[in-house]
Amino acid sequence: MTEPVKGPAGYFPSIEKKYGRPISEWKDLIRSSPPTKHMELVSRLKTEHGLGHGHANALVAHTLAEDKGK
Repeated sequence: MTEPVKGPAGYFPSIEKKYGRPISEWKDLIRSSPPTKHMELVSRLKTEHGLGHGHANALVAHTLAEDKGK
């Protein structure tokens, strides 16, 4: 039996279903944004793309953590 995905990535299936774009596109969008702070990126996703706060926060948190680990 596989463990359920935890943390920000747990939101990914519902994000793809609700907004119709793959997670890779959202991550590319976040990475192509001018260098900004976490909450500025969240706000941008919410205002410019209509994402809910939880979904936007999960995408930004996961993307920034990935990039920090590189």
